[in-house]
Amino acid sequence: MKTCPVSKLPVTAKPHWKSEHPGYTKKLDLIGDDILHAFVETSHPITLQTLSKELVNSVTGEGRFSEKPLYLVWDMKNIVDISYNYKQGINDLIYHHGPKFSVVVFYNIDPGCRLILETFASIVPDDMTVLLRDDYGDAMRTIMDFKAGRAEEAGHTRKEGSPEALLKRQFLATVARISWLDMLNQQISLPPLDSPFHPYFKAISLMQEDLKVRETLREHELQRIKEDYEQRLTQKIILLNAQVELNRKEQQQFAQEKAALKSRISAQEMELTRISTAVGEKGSALHLLCDQIKNLEIDPQVKQRMIDLSQGMLETELTEKRLKTELTAGDSEFLSKLQKRHPNLNQRELRVGLMVKLNYDTREIARSIGISTRGMESIRYRMHKKLSLDKHKSIKTYLSELAGEA
Repeated sequence: MKTCPVSKLPVTAKPHWKSEHPGYTKKLDLIGDDILHAFVETSHPITLQTLSKELVNSVTGEGRFSEKPLYLVWDMKNIVDISYNYKQGINDLIYHHGPKFSVVVFYNIDPGCRLILETFASIVPDDMTVLLRDDYGDAMRTIMDFKAGRAEEAGHTRKEGSPEALLKRQFLATVARISWLDMLNQQISLPPLDSPFHPYFKAISLMQEDLKVRETLREHELQRIKEDYEQRLTQKIILLNAQVELNRKEQQQFAQEKAALKSRISAQEMELTRISTAVGEKGSALHLLCDQIKNLEIDPQVKQRMIDLSQGMLETELTEKRLKTELTAGDSEFLSKLQKRHPNLNQRELRVGLMVKLNYDTREIARSIGISTRGMESIRYRMHKKLSLDKHKSIKTYLSELAGEA
């Protein structure tokens, strides 16, 4: 196992203790049982964009840390800037969702990040210390001094330094609270008028007032936008409701027209059925008349003319158009019998019944009447019910029995 060269403590590194970011990989190691070492792997200068809270919580969760203080050593090598989003993430980690670090030490600090880290150090809670060091050795020795209780004698106190240094920290803390934490209403303590720092604190105070006014204007604008949006939404809802009502009325009108058309179609089908039945009955009568004429003892030429005339009447164009098949006397009798036995059958069902009796299959019948095979199956299913047949008895069997009845 790897060992820290300064503290001689074991270093634990797991493959999944990392988070990938565009251009770099952030990693965490555990030194001993209470020191986290953070660093990035990259070959070029980067800007930290997003704080990996999940990574920190994952490592601390697997470490099963007790209630004792935690320490963080942060290698800033190749980090030249920190985004505003990352600053927000740091504050969220410290004040809300992260583990409680007693001491955080940054090292290998680029000049472009130093002021940011000093600002961060100025706003952390009182029970947390943030320090800046030159290299890993200095950082780890600082941590070990705190762990051994030698922070004061080693000069690691958080509020060490001259009055100017304390004012600088106060200045940075004020700026951070306004810009990082949106604390626009905090009280700013101004140094005396003769202090060289007075103009800087006064400038912050004026900036704070400007930001308050801007925030008020922004809230008013948001309220105006909200009211405008609500007004537009109300208008859209009114239009939508009007369209829904119009659609409802059109649907009612459509339903009425559909019902009227169905009624007309039903009446026409009944009329066609009546005509078809009448034609069938007339055909039977004509066949009977032909048979009687043949038995008459009259002039052969007159007899033949009468027979020819009767047969011509049997082959009417109307019947062929209605059923698209040439009717025999037996067919006409069958149609008449079927219509009388089942007056609830419409003209198309009578035609289907005849074709079923004549041994046409489902596909041929569908093609003959101009519908799909599935549509034909639906017609046969309805006919089975209209004929009041047992489920085990076929339409073909029933119609054959009906045709054979005297």
